Amino acid sequence: MEGTRKVGYAVVGLGVGKAHAKAAQSSKNGKLIAVCDLIEEKLQKAKEDYGDIFTYTDFDEMLKNPDIEIVSVCLPSGMHAEFTVKALEAGKHVLVEKPVDITVEAAQKIEEARKRTGLKVGVIHQNRFNACMFPLKEAIDSGKIGDIFLGTFAVKWYRTQEYYDNGGWRGTWDMDGGGSLMNQAIHTVDLMQWLMGDVESVNSHMGIFNHKIETEDMTASLIKFKSGASATFVSTTCAYPGISTDVQVYGTKGSVEINEDKLKLWAFIDEDEEESKKMLEKYGAGNGSLTSLDPTLVVGHATQVHDIIDCVLFDREPLIVPSDAVKSVAIANAIYESARTGKTVYFD
Repeated sequence: MEGTRKVGYAVVGLGVGKAHAKAAQSSKNGKLIAVCDLIEEKLQKAKEDYGDIFTYTDFDEMLKNPDIEIVSVCLPSGMHAEFTVKALEAGKHVLVEKPVDITVEAAQKIEEARKRTGLKVGVIHQNRFNACMFPLKEAIDSGKIGDIFLGTFAVKWYRTQEYYDNGGWRGTWDMDGGGSLMNQAIHTVDLMQWLMGDVESVNSHMGIFNHKIETEDMTASLIKFKSGASATFVSTTCAYPGISTDVQVYGTKGSVEINEDKLKLWAFIDEDEEESKKMLEKYGAGNGSLTSLDPTLVVGHATQVHDIIDCVLFDREPLIVPSDAVKSVAIANAIYESARTGKTVYFD
């Protein structure tokens, strides 16, 4: 749906924020107004990339710009709540990067500010909108997959020491909130709880194996769900050269296996092999193949940037709100607590 005006958009933090800026610029209902970063070279590059925009090194100054209606907060994770609340109190709607913040308490401050101001807040978890996730979620919600009894989730990535040293905040408890789990694997934690339901307990181990960092670079967990199902969850940034992100769900009537955005297995008792073959042909090559066939299909960060713009324009709620996004933060922190104490952590 096309609106009658363009919604003014701004981005703070030009790391992953570059994807937000690009998406805002490409939106039919939005207009990129400004970017904010402490590094002048990034601001100059933004002017080259995005044309006639305002650039700021002072976030408070940017918030004074009356043409800005939405701000994407793309800063180190431990700064998300502070900057989101500040933007809301300045009258701006917000799209905040994952994780919503690094603690449940900080995330609650965002939710309180959202209620107090009545403004829109969306949270980035773009992997929910990988094209192959739609049929999997439908198979679960419709009962097609049967009763889920097992999930296996694994983020087996690789990061160099230079990656952690660059910027000084990655791999720290204060700003990153964790290592491979809270930073890289939080998307997959979100997918796990979204697909499998509420968590009952976690039992976990973690360690530092190949980096000089405060936090972990490997976790291994057994997750039990209130439904009675169980899952294994693994995260690491030590798996050279970076191997896979596995999302695998097994029910009494079928099994689905996905690696990143590619469907690897689609098998159901009540479905013939020809239908399974069609699904693999359609979704097996990932988002890129599908978007080339259907140019109207939007995936990745753009899905949620375009969504928050339309939420403001047409007065509806974002696809993922803080009260939903906080679930993955609670699970990640429970995994850390279990690993530190050696005890099972139970949820209410």
